[in-house]
Amino acid sequence: MESLSSKEKALRISEIADDKKGQNISVLEVNELTPMADYFVIVSGQNENQVQAIAREIEDSLAEDGIEPHKIAGRDQGRWILLDYQDIIVHIFHHQEREYYDLERLWADAKKLLEDA
Repeated sequence: MESLSSKEKALRISEIADDKKGQNISVLEVNELTPMADYFVIVSGQNENQVQAIAREIEDSLAEDGIEPHKIAGRDQGRWILLDYQDIIVHIFHHQEREYYDLERLWADAKKLLEDA
């Protein structure tokens, strides 16, 4: 998997999240807007347990291919977990937090590769 492009990895992450019943999955191309990443993957879970399960599945699936996150934040609370893979930042939100922070509005100029509203 390491040989996959950032775009291919972002779409793979969205598939993993979908397999774990993640909701409202979006993949935003942000490389022309910020140097922090090429893509954001944004997904919602219905409760803290589901948010944590989605994050674990993404971590485990990518680790099988030798891809480890550079940084992880928010895992204990399960309200907003961030997985930083450097070229891809994965935001896994409890649905209430996602509505509040509304990253899609903040990054409205980003190209949307996937939007599962």
